[in-house]
Amino acid sequence: MTNKGTPLVELKDISISFGGIKAVDKVSVDLHPGEVVGLLGHNGAGKSTLIKCLSGAYNAEAGEIFINGEKVIINNPRDARDHNIETIYQTLALADNLDAASNLFLGREIITKSGFLDESTMEAETRKIMARLNPNFKKFDVPVSALSGGQRQSVAIARAVYFDAKILIMDEPTAALGPQESEMVAELIQELKKQGLGIFLIEHDIHNVMKLCDRASVMKNGKLVGTENVANVTEDDILSMIILGKNPKDKD
Repeated sequence: MTNKGTPLVELKDISISFGGIKAVDKVSVDLHPGEVVGLLGHNGAGKSTLIKCLSGAYNAEAGEIFINGEKVIINNPRDARDHNIETIYQTLALADNLDAASNLFLGREIITKSGFLDESTMEAETRKIMARLNPNFKKFDVPVSALSGGQRQSVAIARAVYFDAKILIMDEPTAALGPQESEMVAELIQELKKQGLGIFLIEHDIHNVMKLCDRASVMKNGKLVGTENVANVTEDDILSMIILGKNPKDKD
């Protein structure tokens, strides 16, 4: 996939250290609207640390972040949300005892003029966003603890999209899901792409990267090995980047 124009996100020369060890060392990646970029590497490669500088969980020591071509400062998760960046962690951060609508509006509830929760409006809005993202979702009146893994992902994604996310960070969204549930999440990601969102996908499963991503950025020991168009490389090429730190463009 070849993208032209201003990227939705640019992380330029990002560096961050912990205890004198460079967790991320001058790494640059970008993301365009309607694109999925996979971030890969062994545990400790630096991919999660890099992306936490975008989500506001960590503050980079050096480097710059650009959103739609404009330099921004992201010091905390609130700053990230102000720039329409939402993160969906593996835990999903859902309240198991509440239904889909209550989770979607958790902390951002709609209140009537009388000061009560406007439950009917919240449910109607939840049904609208779900109809857009996952028309097969029907379980609006049960706690999310009763939902399947894929349905829970749907709720977490709907919450991000409803509150106007333009940049989505997803941490291994199909981990621990069966084939059918994983396919549901894959369809959700395709729908988000159509709607112009940009997605950073932190992923270990190379099959998922080849299936879901437009480009793959591989890190090793805090450094960027390279970023490749998925259509132009093989799974073995990606594995070589992860294990050996070798870019397929490099000649022997």
